[in-house]
Amino acid sequence: MVDIRALATRAAHRHVFLAPSHGANERRTWAVIVLCAAMMAGEIVGGLLFGSIALVADGLHMSTHAGALLLAALAYTYSRRHADDPRFTFGTGKLGDLAGFTSAIALAMIALLIGYEAVDRLLSPVPIQFGQAIPIAILGLVVNVVSAWLLSGGGHDHHGHDHHGHGHGRGHGHTHGHGHAHPHAEEPMEIDAVSGKVLVSVFEDGVPPRFRVQRADGARLDPAEVEIETIRPDGARQTFRFAERGGFAESIAEIPEPHAFTARVALGGEAHALVFAEHDHAHGRDNNMRSAIVHVMADAMVSVMVIVGLLLARWLGWLWMDPMAGLIGALVIASWSYGLIRDTGAILLDMNPDRGLTSQIRQVVETSGDAVADLHLWRLGPGHLGAIVSVVTSNGRDEAHYHAKLARFPALSHLTVEIVKARELRQAA
Repeated sequence: MVDIRALATRAAHRHVFLAPSHGANERRTWAVIVLCAAMMAGEIVGGLLFGSIALVADGLHMSTHAGALLLAALAYTYSRRHADDPRFTFGTGKLGDLAGFTSAIALAMIALLIGYEAVDRLLSPVPIQFGQAIPIAILGLVVNVVSAWLLSGGGHDHHGHDHHGHGHGRGHGHTHGHGHAHPHAEEPMEIDAVSGKVLVSVFEDGVPPRFRVQRADGARLDPAEVEIETIRPDGARQTFRFAERGGFAESIAEIPEPHAFTARVALGGEAHALVFAEHDHAHGRDNNMRSAIVHVMADAMVSVMVIVGLLLARWLGWLWMDPMAGLIGALVIASWSYGLIRDTGAILLDMNPDRGLTSQIRQVVETSGDAVADLHLWRLGPGHLGAIVSVVTSNGRDEAHYHAKLARFPALSHLTVEIVKARELRQAA
């Protein structure tokens, strides 16, 4: 007797959707926090010892800087430790986006405070202690530049990538893809021709990109019987003819970029349709690290603006330049904050992360005469997308058929396919 529970256990899979660089990013963030904490302590102690209120004030400002980075570091640590927690239905991959959203709100508040202070200084100028203010601004800039260098990987983390959630396991009705960059030689697509399976691929390893067509069983394929016509989204068409290249047929003409089009493949008297898609690696963006870098860059930019404003005020007597520089900095920070809030908010609300990919998924499914009744696409974490596809078909195809067709999209880490038989719909009508 078949043990259904045992089969279900074997079909189960992990829902870990963290970025491959999650561990390295976590270590970098904690390293920058240590740097900022040390600088903060040094400035506060030095300011108290030497009677510099400006130095104490900058040390307190550095504490807010470290606090924002602490939010990012804790998000990395928590999401890693709870990656396998079954309470999180789709894993903890979006925790970094939540932290990024929160950090963006904090940045917006900082921009408002800087803007308010700048306007107040413009209306009511105050004396500036140039001897203290300029060195402190330069010191702050140095700390921020080093922080940005560390966060961007300048520390050369040698621990390599973490491979959370990149297993090859397949569950019933699901498939797990990879968020890695695609190789130069794309995985070939299969055509079920009358004479047997035929493989079609775009090959560009060290040579200009060309189509390669060959039989799966290694038998000779007459290049004179092969022709491919590409149809791009803008309606542009191009026909490719083939030549013998030792075991396979290769297109004579090169394939122009981008490699996103529908290909009508003619094999003798047969015609087949394939959909080629460019892989969008924007799905791998880590918004938690992005928010940390934006915070550091915002602080660095303010330091630059302050230095420029102070130098002009000192040399030319333009006291208004200092608050004006602060006002410009506030506007730029507000702009960065808005972009981060918009992007992370969309992810938290499960908005469609890529309409182009949605269209490509629909094309891939419908090239065989099937129809997509319903399609949902959302982001699970950096480099990981989830999709639910409802397919209406009049053929006897099962879920595995569509998993195989959609495996060319490496960002699809969690795919659920629902099959609806066309005859059942007709009977219900």
